[in-house]
Amino acid sequence: MGENSTQQSGQDVTGRPRTVTVAAVLNGLQGAAIAAVGAAMLLLVVTGDPDDPTQALTGAVTLLALSALPLAAGHGLWRLRRWSRSPAVLTQLLAVPVTWTLFGSGGLWPVAAAALGLSAIAALGCLINPTATAALGTAPRGAA
Repeated sequence: MGENSTQQSGQDVTGRPRTVTVAAVLNGLQGAAIAAVGAAMLLLVVTGDPDDPTQALTGAVTLLALSALPLAAGHGLWRLRRWSRSPAVLTQLLAVPVTWTLFGSGGLWPVAAAALGLSAIAALGCLINPTATAALGTAPRGAA
């Protein structure tokens, strides 16, 4: 009965709403992907011969620093911290122009753009869900 009532209430086994769990995982995956690209760029700076080493190093460090926002937001969402919703929403909104830019690139970047765009839409949908806003304490006043 406990498992069935958990499924019906829209919560996972920890009591966290599924919408918050999905948003936390998506933010974490996005942060990890950004960190991986930054680390790969840094590795190329160290082992390769970039056209402009300063620009490549700056790009790598910037991506590594930017990965902190979705990683922290994902961690905060996972722990149901109220503060985490704003950086999570900001991360998803910033993903829109990045998605657009990646679609115009060659190689596998359009595939990455599709994954980023779909994950951003899914995460935003989860974050604006009334169950998530209530669980995070960010629901409008008077909302149930």
